[in-house]
Amino acid sequence: MRDRMMKLGIIGGTGVYDMPVVDTVEEQSVDTAYGAVRLRKGIFRNPSGEQLCVVFVPRHGAAHSVPPHRINYRANIKALCTLGVTDVVGTTAVGSLREDIAPGQLVLLDQFIDFTRTRNYTFFDGGPEGVRHTDMTYPYDESLRQLLQSAASEQNIDLRPRGIYVCTEGPRFETAAEIRMFAQLGADVVGMTNVPEVILANEARLNYAAVSLVTNYGAGISDSPLTHDEVTAAMDANMRKLTALLTGFFDKKIVSDDGGGTGE
Repeated sequence: MRDRMMKLGIIGGTGVYDMPVVDTVEEQSVDTAYGAVRLRKGIFRNPSGEQLCVVFVPRHGAAHSVPPHRINYRANIKALCTLGVTDVVGTTAVGSLREDIAPGQLVLLDQFIDFTRTRNYTFFDGGPEGVRHTDMTYPYDESLRQLLQSAASEQNIDLRPRGIYVCTEGPRFETAAEIRMFAQLGADVVGMTNVPEVILANEARLNYAAVSLVTNYGAGISDSPLTHDEVTAAMDANMRKLTALLTGFFDKKIVSDDGGGTGE
């Protein structure tokens, strides 16, 4: 793969980095100051023959063996920086806090609320990186958000244009009382992985956007208790929709980086 080729990072689960539209896939281990990261690199080719190098980071490890509160978020972000990636899209599975956001819906995040407690949130903790206070007024890159929205529109994919994500510590699911509280705070969806990923991406000065796939209603909204298997099954069932969105986005990203696209 040519070093000068445009590179895009995707952070997500197993189904995301097995996308059939990406070929010439190779595995690579990248060493960082925070640990080693195993990732995959592949090539997306649009109909005109233009290419995009797509770097996939399996957030939970290749076998989905790492729980949300133990993910090495700092290493994942630094590995992308090491490879020269500047634009990143995170994909997440979430629960809905609102009846009008049904399972199967895709949500384009624009804000987050943090309820995590024990994670490594920053590169700037007084060590070698020093101390810096990073602005988080608009944590998700608007140019990438516009490209994703445009790709969804062209493919008739229902992508909710805005959504507030509340991040919990996990790995347990939330109580019904917590779900009611999060909804009263104005949040739309709940998950366990987007923080501190979005914070670290901003600290590393990466352009970062995130798409959430709603797999279930939050506790108390649905009549039945939620299981991990249900969430996994819902994610698998809707993966085709997510991969179609990303495929259209890849094509638009190539065009925009050449100076002729939407949102740049």
